[in-house]
Amino acid sequence: MKKTVIKYGVYSLLAATVLFLLALLLAKGVSYSTQEVIGYTTMVVSLVFVYFGIKHYRDSENEGKISFGKALLIGFLISLFAGVGFGVVDYIYTAWINPDFAQEYLAGVTAEMKASLPADEYESAKAALEEQMEQYGGSGFWAFIMFATVVMIGLILSILSALILQRK
Repeated sequence: MKKTVIKYGVYSLLAATVLFLLALLLAKGVSYSTQEVIGYTTMVVSLVFVYFGIKHYRDSENEGKISFGKALLIGFLISLFAGVGFGVVDYIYTAWINPDFAQEYLAGVTAEMKASLPADEYESAKAALEEQMEQYGGSGFWAFIMFATVVMIGLILSILSALILQRK
């Protein structure tokens, strides 16, 4: 099991890193809502290795059998690799490559809100967003949020994969 988790975990980590960097390079100038869709898509694509890792373990290392619990564990461990990949790249990006990301994001989102919301709603939404951004802190927190998001999506995909692939 360890070899499978490491092998497919590294694949997932590399895919997460490459896709994150590609999204950063190719999505410049695109609205933040579109960037968000691209970001979640890259997360799901990098987590496809959860399914393939479980399937590989079942078919190649465990004589065609796997329990739901074992499949879930393998998928979750692979997801941790992808989460680390996204978290590290996010930290590097927000700490060194673009340390002004939080201010740019805030400015971009408030501009979108101003264009789409009535004045009174805009002021309250802007104040709430500014408070939220202040609470988030620095690059470490952003990286942790990215890690946690990827791992949670990975957990969901692990559950689905375990349900599909379990065999006794």
